[in-house]
Amino acid sequence: MARREYVLPVTVNGRKILKVIIDDHYEEKHLGFIDDGIILELVRLLDNGTYPATAIDKSFEYYVVDHLKLREKYYKLIWLLEKDQLYIGVVNAYRRKK
Repeated sequence: MARREYVLPVTVNGRKILKVIIDDHYEEKHLGFIDDGIILELVRLLDNGTYPATAIDKSFEYYVVDHLKLREKYYKLIWLLEKDQLYIGVVNAYRRKK
């Protein structure tokens, strides 16, 4: 599979984001527990939040948000922002134990 793009306006770290690009990496180990729809709901939970970058590499800032609660389950979301771009790139996502 390839990366998939979805229109999803949110504001993260004061930046207006217009779309989400989901990498298919999560499908290798977590396909039975998560799908693009759940990932989009997790990204919606980031709306209007401020998050510290866990790493910066040239024009990319990487983020990890753990224990996002959605429908009584917890998830870890690994994502990035690219300088001067209007998207969130989802690198990986998976369910967590409480």
